[in-house]
Amino acid sequence: MKNLLTALALTATTFLPNCVSADEPPATGTAPLKVLLIAGGCCHDYPAQTKLLKSGIEERINAVVTIETSESSNTEARFEIYESDNWSDGYDVIIHDECSANVTEKPYVNRILAAHQNGVPAVNLHCAMHSYRWGDYRSPVEPGADNARWYEMIGVQSTAHGPKTPIDVVYSDSDHPITKGLMNWTTTDEELYNNMRVFSGASVLVKGDQMTSPNKKELKANPKAEPKKSTAVIAWTNQYGPKKTRIFSTSLGHQNETVADARYMDVVVRGLLWATDHINEDGTPSAGYAKQ
Repeated sequence: MKNLLTALALTATTFLPNCVSADEPPATGTAPLKVLLIAGGCCHDYPAQTKLLKSGIEERINAVVTIETSESSNTEARFEIYESDNWSDGYDVIIHDECSANVTEKPYVNRILAAHQNGVPAVNLHCAMHSYRWGDYRSPVEPGADNARWYEMIGVQSTAHGPKTPIDVVYSDSDHPITKGLMNWTTTDEELYNNMRVFSGASVLVKGDQMTSPNKKELKANPKAEPKKSTAVIAWTNQYGPKKTRIFSTSLGHQNETVADARYMDVVVRGLLWATDHINEDGTPSAGYAKQ
């Protein structure tokens, strides 16, 4: 909690209900990345987390983060910006951090996906994995199916999560620029999202291990029942659509403490740099994008 309070204190911006833009960072000779962060909906402290994400990104790289939020705090959250066919114009990368599981209007979802099919990179965080779903989404969807489109953009289909307990973060691909040189760590209480399907364009970078204690029903059936270990993919890259648009996703990020953790933010920022093709092989920003 101390780390969270410190991170919040360092954030100079003020959360507004609809849109927040950053001041231009110091000139580096390279135009800053224009990042659109779309966040809101059910189940999370988006006012705090958008501040943490904005400050975490802008402190690390040459970027300007604009925030779009929804007035809704439930799973039917919609975003006014998505009502335009040109909603992504002017941005280099989109961060999807919405939690809109019950938004199923296909023209609306198709407008979102069209930008990424046409080459706009994306970073997907946490509940974005559980948004825009319909049909029998609790079973593995078939590639090309009507209810597979959002999952195909993300690269992994997830339908549920376990209890809030710590997750051991294991960098299973330590040679990728996003993970190069990073050390395994353990989160605070977090949600491990399941993996129903990993699509062919996805490449797994990070896995999560979570120990779950037996519940009352299990203990009644077997008083000697022991904790079980669950493992799932928690960060990955994907190539989406005809232009093989770069997509980075991580299912971590439920708790404010996780979002405030420098180890989480480092992965998110590297994923953003990879998605925009501005990262060196050793994980550092390419020329012009390191913070001066």
